[in-house]
Amino acid sequence: MQLELRGITKAFGPLVANDHIDLTVEPGQIHALLGENGAGKSTLMNILYGLYEADEGEILIDGEPVAFSGPGDAVAAGIGMVHQHFMLVPVFTVAESVALGYEPVGPMGMIDARAAAARVREISERFGFDVDPAARIEDLPVGIQQRVEIIKALSREARVLILDEPTAVLTPQETDELMGIMRDLKAAGTSIVFITHKLREVREVADTITVIRRGAVVGTADPSAPAGELAGLMVGHDVRLSVDKTPARPGGAGLTLEGVSLVADGAVLLDDVSLEVASGEILGVAGVQGNGQTELGEVILGLTRPTAGSIRLGGRDITRLGVHRRLGAGLGFVPEDRSTSGMVADFSVAENMILDRYDDPAFGSGPSLSPARIRANAQRLREEFDVRVTDVADPVSTLSGGNQQKTILARELSRDLRVLVACQPTRGLDVGSIEFVHRRIVAERDDNGTAVLVISSELDEIYSLSDRIAVMYRGRIVGVVDPDTPRGVLGLMMAGVPLDEALARSDVAVATSTEENR
Repeated sequence: MQLELRGITKAFGPLVANDHIDLTVEPGQIHALLGENGAGKSTLMNILYGLYEADEGEILIDGEPVAFSGPGDAVAAGIGMVHQHFMLVPVFTVAESVALGYEPVGPMGMIDARAAAARVREISERFGFDVDPAARIEDLPVGIQQRVEIIKALSREARVLILDEPTAVLTPQETDELMGIMRDLKAAGTSIVFITHKLREVREVADTITVIRRGAVVGTADPSAPAGELAGLMVGHDVRLSVDKTPARPGGAGLTLEGVSLVADGAVLLDDVSLEVASGEILGVAGVQGNGQTELGEVILGLTRPTAGSIRLGGRDITRLGVHRRLGAGLGFVPEDRSTSGMVADFSVAENMILDRYDDPAFGSGPSLSPARIRANAQRLREEFDVRVTDVADPVSTLSGGNQQKTILARELSRDLRVLVACQPTRGLDVGSIEFVHRRIVAERDDNGTAVLVISSELDEIYSLSDRIAVMYRGRIVGVVDPDTPRGVLGLMMAGVPLDEALARSDVAVATSTEENR
């Protein structure tokens, strides 16, 4: 089935999310849609899947125009979609989840559960998915849940499959398995639209690449194109994809956690976490999102008090201190969700740059703040951190995501820090902004000897920044390794495999591969 989009345009108020986009997906092709978060990729696919209605343009299937009033029409036309956030019911079985809304009916009008299970089993065996129809969704690993979503689309005779950021919640091994599944689907004649912002993955599996920037197609590329060329298309200028940094020079105590646990509503969110980050080093925390990283950041900041254990900053016990006193002791914190936890949207850029320094004598006297001093501070930081804003008096909500992140970074790094905790520091940023943020984090380590803890679900970011890497799984630290540890070993640890076993498995895999290639 050939799929064609012509002149697709969609605006939300003054924001043009899609601007006259043309796209053709050939039968049996893996077509990557590459672009930064917010570029308009998901909006375009939501139009294709019938979730949004385009303001202009048309969709053609095998040369014939079609119109979708909802996802049901798209499914009937042979289009399936696996959303970034899975649409599964946790308490349902695999068969029930796959059949939901399209239940097979048996004698006397009753739902035919056996037919539903048989359909799952048939598709699973055809593509080697290894999925049990009777398994409950909530008991399945994330990678298997994603396979269930693919089975659900294929069970409805999807000939074009849209995968929206499919690797965002996968370990490296699960990502590799997904790539294999995509190749098998292609070989069976299914076309795939692969939405992503990850260069390594599109170069590995795509047949052709369409790059979208700010809602418009800015070019097409072959998967063999250099990563730097693709990154340049994504952001509109040349960027450096590697982080320049010298070896760390660890000093004294920075941040120390000993036996930190957190239990809430009977659930163990942090399980006996012990970590030490020395002054002058960057410790990266790797793991699939949802394994305790958010809670770890909140406990360090003081938003949540641990059930057990202690936290020390530069040798000082801060376990029972509030947030403000921890910040005053030299803790800098970049939250994972800047819009809800890092800024006040209606406040100006200048005001957001002193949110946690409102009582600093440099910005006022007693209860009175000095607008002139606050503005002067913002002007200085604006230049230093390249915050692109018309006026520092403008609301921070008017800035792009990258410039909002720079505003938060400027605020935190303008204080004398002993420890910097950066949670998902480049989430939603373009490649150029990522380059800037990484450079500033490394400079904080080198120029000020700050202990830096980076918590990120982006494995490439962890490898680029870290002097040591701690891996989290279900609220506990599986192990701490060097940054030259193979990606396969780290991936096994992210799935909960202890370090020694992960190393042994990796050695076996390498030996097997070597033997097969002889």
